[in-house]
Amino acid sequence: MTSPSRPREYPFIPRIINPVKIKRAILFAADAQLRESAEIFKENMPWLGTEILSDPQSVMMAASDEASVFLFDDTGLAILDAGRVREQNRNAVLVLLSSQAFIQCSPPQAARQKYPYTANADLVFAVNKNEFAPRSIIPSVVRAAEDLLNIKKYSRVRRFIFHVVDDEPRWFSQFLPVLYTIIGQRADIMITRTYEESLEFFFGVEDESQIRKKDYLSQGHGDDVVCLIADIFFPRGDDLQSRAGRDLIRLVNIYYPRIPVIIASKAKEAFELKDLGFILPKGDQDSLQKLKDYILNLTGLGDFLIHDKDGREMHRAKDIYDICNILLEAEKDTEHGLKLREILESYGEKDKFSTWLYMHSYPELGDRLRPKRGRGQKLITQLKRHFQVEIARMERTPLIINGEKIFNLHDLHASLQTLSAEKIQPYSDNDIVSSWLDCKGYPELAEELRPIHGSGPQLCQTLAQIVEKWIKAYEQRESKR
Repeated sequence: MTSPSRPREYPFIPRIINPVKIKRAILFAADAQLRESAEIFKENMPWLGTEILSDPQSVMMAASDEASVFLFDDTGLAILDAGRVREQNRNAVLVLLSSQAFIQCSPPQAARQKYPYTANADLVFAVNKNEFAPRSIIPSVVRAAEDLLNIKKYSRVRRFIFHVVDDEPRWFSQFLPVLYTIIGQRADIMITRTYEESLEFFFGVEDESQIRKKDYLSQGHGDDVVCLIADIFFPRGDDLQSRAGRDLIRLVNIYYPRIPVIIASKAKEAFELKDLGFILPKGDQDSLQKLKDYILNLTGLGDFLIHDKDGREMHRAKDIYDICNILLEAEKDTEHGLKLREILESYGEKDKFSTWLYMHSYPELGDRLRPKRGRGQKLITQLKRHFQVEIARMERTPLIINGEKIFNLHDLHASLQTLSAEKIQPYSDNDIVSSWLDCKGYPELAEELRPIHGSGPQLCQTLAQIVEKWIKAYEQRESKR
């Protein structure tokens, strides 16, 4: 008598946005506060090997093909041969952490004219003892360097990019820690500081007249951008105070209308563009929660939202189970079902399904639905079938850590209590646990675990406590249904 065959299991393949991870940081700075701030890496980036060097010769000897970030203050970068550093470190990003007030507030052309060494930096950030304390900034600096390296040299994989355009380094120091907290490991950030840099990144051209309507999608990185965050005033050619943001936003609305736009400015000219994007007054703390809500709602990072033609929210889905329920509503031969079908047709054409799926760790399903064009009941039937197959597949997709198969929250909680921190840490550092939880239909738990990094028993204890808390919350939720 033959034994019944076991149900097929499927491998879990997390979406890793940065295939190359920076694991080496070289810090050369005269500023004591900057040198001391490297201690934060032990807490926030325990995988990062850090060297604090004290003389130029040591920096010149630090040669490696490993992905690296070099962190300099003004004194350090000014006395070094940056070209030689690059020659000996092909996978390195050079970052200036400037305490010079002029550099912090100036466009790149003006800064380079007064302080020529700034031209040697790939990225420039502002630091000082109060508002921009190095300890609170440099984890985001390293992450920005890693994003830049992967976008420029390892861009073969499909990625998702928040494109930030501004000419003042002080804005990056203020804003990027906030933005990285929101997006976690689910998207990259690309910084540009001039109109020309932005145009080349988005469209792969030097001038607007070179954009070809027939094949612009294959040029530049615009097809990978999920959000544009731009000031109004930044350099265009020799004009350092041009309204270049207006023209960039106009082009994005023409060629990539799916991309949400955040206009980061307090200038009155920004409000003239309020119909084209969300206005974020720079430095306004009250606007940060609105910013988070806007990003989560409109870039695929949060819930899947269904809006009517007037912008009113009709449905909100936290996971693919909720999306399936919405599709069931759209199947009905009712006025509401007809309205839903019309809206979902436009969502399919604008890649809204696939963008949300990519952000929530369903890359294969995202590929199948990108873009999903169709009409009426046929479209809804196709979408429903794809989502139901994915739900069935995820029920048989374990997270495997050190050979242990984890199928549910109780399995995960037990593993966090028994496995060593060395086995768990890579899964936390790279959002793999969170990605799996997203796919299993636990987005709130995934979101709470995303910013957690660390090492040793404390990491496992923290993760286990959070999972235990959400097990109780989900069980209570189920009991009330």
